[in-house]
Amino acid sequence: MKAPIRVAVTGAAGQIGYATVFRLASGEVFGPDQPVILHLVELPQAMGALDGVHMELDDCAFPTLAGVVKESSDNLEKAFADCNWVLCVGSVPRKAGMERGDLVRVNGPIFTSTGKAIDSAAAKDVRVVVVGNPCNTNCLIAMENAPSVPRDRWFAMTRLDQNRAASQLAQKAGRPVGSVKNVAIWGNHSATQYPDFYQARIDGKPVTDVISDQAWLQGEFIETVQKRGAAVIKARGASSAASAANAALDTVKSLIRPTDMGDCVSVAVCSDGSYGVDDGLVFGYPLVSDGTNWKIDQGIEHNDFAKQKIAATLQELRDERDAVKDLLP
Repeated sequence: MKAPIRVAVTGAAGQIGYATVFRLASGEVFGPDQPVILHLVELPQAMGALDGVHMELDDCAFPTLAGVVKESSDNLEKAFADCNWVLCVGSVPRKAGMERGDLVRVNGPIFTSTGKAIDSAAAKDVRVVVVGNPCNTNCLIAMENAPSVPRDRWFAMTRLDQNRAASQLAQKAGRPVGSVKNVAIWGNHSATQYPDFYQARIDGKPVTDVISDQAWLQGEFIETVQKRGAAVIKARGASSAASAANAALDTVKSLIRPTDMGDCVSVAVCSDGSYGVDDGLVFGYPLVSDGTNWKIDQGIEHNDFAKQKIAATLQELRDERDAVKDLLP
């Protein structure tokens, strides 16, 4: 077998973390011949629950699990020591009465320390996926506080939105979800995101050729994807956990495997100015990967409808960035 890689998961005893760590340990993500050492990170008051997660990992007897390191979030440098991947799942959730701006301010200091610890202790090839919301701006804060980690190693999760959009399009068309390709999510993982049905394909055909209901595409479809998280909370009394964990793992797999021809993976990355987005902003784009390196899919022509939607989500991300300027070195 290969030498083990080290993968850190913050909030590892929470619902999303719990739905993530077993699949990381099983060999599903990095392959059946790649041993993994898990670094499980939790708040001090949740370390008892983390012991239970460790017990269950032991009881699964995964051949690819080469070890487990448990650390309190009070010791982030120890938690991230020599890690090749860091999945930032843990964050303060939005509570009743909180505005999005409040959530940005509450989580900002957490990701300041996260970025500094990654910069100080993680492996030189570390890659970071931020899941905890507001993930775009949390990622921006951590990235800016880790100056030695190249900016192309930072990712915020918009894959959940891509998966949600693909599912809605498949159901509307009466086709299997596997027939839906090239669904791009532009901008923020929030209610302003733009799920780009104009670029998507169903059975190789433009979505607009398969689904003739333009009003549904421009209205209900987009709104359903934008507000799906709130709908899940209303239905189950808790936020998305299994689907969020699945999307986080999909993100990693899509970055380490070649992208299929004619498809893309939606991830928020540090903008290089593409499509008129401010340089340095963590913005959702369609990416393509060769399994080692990724790039933003270029040359997409947007109509006026798409431009309007992208402008709205871009402005929200600018506002979020401005709200945390004191946390950006």
